[in-house]
Amino acid sequence: MYPSIKARRAGKKGAMQFDTSRLVWTRPPKTYTVSEDRITVTTEPHTDLWQRTYYGFRNDNAPVLQMETEEEYFSFVVKTEFSSSHHRFDQCGVVVYLDSDNWLKGSIEYENGQFQRLGSVVTNLGYSDWATTDIPADLKTMWYRLSRRKSDYCIECSADGVDFRQMRICHLHRGDGKIRFGIYACSPEDSSFEAIFTNMAVTECKWKPHDGQPPDEA
Repeated sequence: MYPSIKARRAGKKGAMQFDTSRLVWTRPPKTYTVSEDRITVTTEPHTDLWQRTYYGFRNDNAPVLQMETEEEYFSFVVKTEFSSSHHRFDQCGVVVYLDSDNWLKGSIEYENGQFQRLGSVVTNLGYSDWATTDIPADLKTMWYRLSRRKSDYCIECSADGVDFRQMRICHLHRGDGKIRFGIYACSPEDSSFEAIFTNMAVTECKWKPHDGQPPDEA
């Protein structure tokens, strides 16, 4: 059973507990560890999340570790490390995986010795997109902050866990009501590496309401 964030509010107003003991795997990897403050995943070759667009193929076999919530406004923060990653498309990061055809993820994907791609994939109704920016190949640690406002989501990244920069704002067509969110790691080609996740926390929503142009009138 997935836990309810709302039922596990702790301490001061707006604080919520991220309880790793109640996370649930979808397709657990062969090798992993889960403790209160650290998760490790050893990826297996030819694991990935992708649906149709451009390439035509469908890959839906990456392990994801998530908790469930009906909370409509929150943020999830995690630090990722992947020092052993050295093969094209190796990746680890944050995920909202609802089912095979509806999910989003944010991560670094290794490309070569010169650069890798910091980016996100949003999959709605069985079709994926991919938005990226190139970053140095030697960057092996990244913080992510995933925020939810009903069916809309924001992914941010940070080099130090303090100053976060926006990567992506998106909408999930089936991202309302009860959802699942957490972490993932995979190696789409013939490789394997250890992904390390630490500093995990769920907080009040850090993605503030839009204060610019008002919405159009109906």
